[in-house]
Amino acid sequence: MAILIPVRRIGRREFDFARQVAVMAIVNRTPDSFHDKGRTFELARAVEAAQEAVAAGADWVDVGGFAFRADQEGIGVGEEIDRVVPVITEIRGVTDAVISVDTHRAAVAEAALAAGADVINDTNGLRDPGMARVAAESGATVIVTHSLGGPGKAVAKPSYGDVVAEVAAFLRERVRFALDAGIHAERIIIDPGHDLNKNTFHSLELTRRLDEITAIGYPTLVALSNKDFIGETLGRPQQERTEGTIAANVIAVLRGARILRVHDVPSAVAAVRMTEAILGWRAPIAPRHNL
Repeated sequence: MAILIPVRRIGRREFDFARQVAVMAIVNRTPDSFHDKGRTFELARAVEAAQEAVAAGADWVDVGGFAFRADQEGIGVGEEIDRVVPVITEIRGVTDAVISVDTHRAAVAEAALAAGADVINDTNGLRDPGMARVAAESGATVIVTHSLGGPGKAVAKPSYGDVVAEVAAFLRERVRFALDAGIHAERIIIDPGHDLNKNTFHSLELTRRLDEITAIGYPTLVALSNKDFIGETLGRPQQERTEGTIAANVIAVLRGARILRVHDVPSAVAAVRMTEAILGWRAPIAPRHNL
């Protein structure tokens, strides 16, 4: 797998995605996020969680104010901005880690970038009018994600003929759209959107054949952490999916993923660093030489 422009400057950090995996910590300022159930909805707790994640080794913090799930009440643009901008402002002042805003709205992305965010993490695939323009004019990195309906939209019994081929075709089309809109190739990341309008069999197939997604050539992010396809595969409730998450993330890295979006930063960092060492990408931290 060859990554287009593997060495990239994102915000204040540089990554060599030919031999490096970035760990992205999830910080949701939502009362109904599927895993943390509002644990970081309060501003001070969200900022604290971001700082803890960076201290634990996260390279990146992803701040969201509106969940993807369909069974939630909608919020206005102003409320979403009020949720994410204070967090971004606070953590920008204390870390050089990459900061992304998880939003599908151009106005929210613009406000977040002005507050210090480096990346737009768009689970709507740049379909909101104005989003591509905001990304192009700001020079921000953008994560282009596959979903059928987008955040807050119900898709009953999603169906695919070949889920991997269809996701890959969507991502190629959206990348072409981004390039035509003036977003530079070195600012594009792709995400196949595990569990976003996909059932367990779709997400397993995407993971098994992830190399067909990474072959598109752009750094690939996967957001597998504690998702339902892991819970349904193992028969595990929401809070008992750590081992399944680690296994899925390692498989994804071996298939070419270079950014992992996670809830449990310490376990993800350990798994990533071990995988990088086994692949020969980094040296052991504290080797003992038997002479």
